[in-house]
Amino acid sequence: MDSALSGIRILDMTHVQAGPSASQLLAWLGADVIKLEPPAGDVTRSHLRDIPDADSLYFAMLNCNKRSITVDMKSSAGKHVFLQLLEKCDLVMENFGPGVMEGFGFPWEEIHRINPRIILASIKGFGSTGAYSRLKAYENVAQAMGGAMSVTGTPDSPPLVTGAQIGDSGTGLHLVIGILAALQQRTRTGKGQYVECAMMDSVMNLCRVKWRDHQRLAHGPLPEYSQPTDGRTSMPRTGNDSGGALMGNVVRCKPGGPDDYAYVVVQDHRWERLAGRIGGAALASDPRFATVEGRHRNQAAMWELIGQFSAAWTKREFMTILSEIDVPCGPVMNTADLAEDEHVKQRGMYVELDHPARGKWHNVGMPIKLSDSSVAITPPPLLGEHTEEVLRDVLHLSDAEIAALRAEGAFDNSGHAKDGE
Repeated sequence: MDSALSGIRILDMTHVQAGPSASQLLAWLGADVIKLEPPAGDVTRSHLRDIPDADSLYFAMLNCNKRSITVDMKSSAGKHVFLQLLEKCDLVMENFGPGVMEGFGFPWEEIHRINPRIILASIKGFGSTGAYSRLKAYENVAQAMGGAMSVTGTPDSPPLVTGAQIGDSGTGLHLVIGILAALQQRTRTGKGQYVECAMMDSVMNLCRVKWRDHQRLAHGPLPEYSQPTDGRTSMPRTGNDSGGALMGNVVRCKPGGPDDYAYVVVQDHRWERLAGRIGGAALASDPRFATVEGRHRNQAAMWELIGQFSAAWTKREFMTILSEIDVPCGPVMNTADLAEDEHVKQRGMYVELDHPARGKWHNVGMPIKLSDSSVAITPPPLLGEHTEEVLRDVLHLSDAEIAALRAEGAFDNSGHAKDGE
């Protein structure tokens, strides 16, 4: 079936999480993603293994719908195969450390010379320019240096990382946007270009509302936060405050387990209805909460009263009660809740797959829904599973040519001398 990115061929050299999360989304949009791996494979194939001799879930959940070939980029024969693939692909993706592509002999200028239509998409920790460009980054380093950690947690806690992978997968999402823009521009110009996303930059972008409030501090304290902001020159850690025009926070529910909470947003025009439901006419007319300013000023007391009511109900029951009066509320759903949630199943967001080595397992589904382009999710490839298939179908090599390249060490490093050795 025709899909959104049918006809787009991607040479995916990315590894670990940031790059593979991007290339998997592109595969789920219908692109032919050829995962080019070194002979030892993507390092995450063996990371955090839960089943001996099977590729890890870390690898599996980021590499569905791809074809895998192994190419030894340290050999001249491997570089020759890579060069031929560059001529046949629309896009090459990489998230190596600084200078690795140049060390292979393929900087952007050379790739562009070989194929002027190709797009090179790169993820770097801090980008290819700037004072930090030579530094390496990981997920939590990006969260630390992009500003997210400093505003996550409570005033009496150390800076905290968020459980969402905003440094890795968040950067992958930014890269996909850049790639799609570059492909669209190529339809007009016929030329490829270099697309780069830095992890630090992406985290800063995802912290946009904190930059809004950072600048507002210059004009006085921020009353929407329960923590004092008087005299501050940077944003504090504000726990579960919504930090928006509407107040929001978590309240505890029964039976009081670690995830028995619900998040409530107090809309100004719904306060009277909410107050009447949880405290009757007395709370609805309480002068402390009669105005928006009063609710901001007395929000600690307001959340205490809401919490006293919520403690009598489970988080699902509490959500139902508030939904009936049109007050936004969501239970804090843990991984077990989501794995069994009917809505999640109906949306195809937790998908069962079968793998030849690990058997049945689940992956997070495709979050982007296109009405005229749906791609079935397929399991990730075994290491080098499609090497000969790609060489035949894409490069149109004969069995004899493939055998010759194999003998020269193009696909593995088992005893063959490499350049410079």
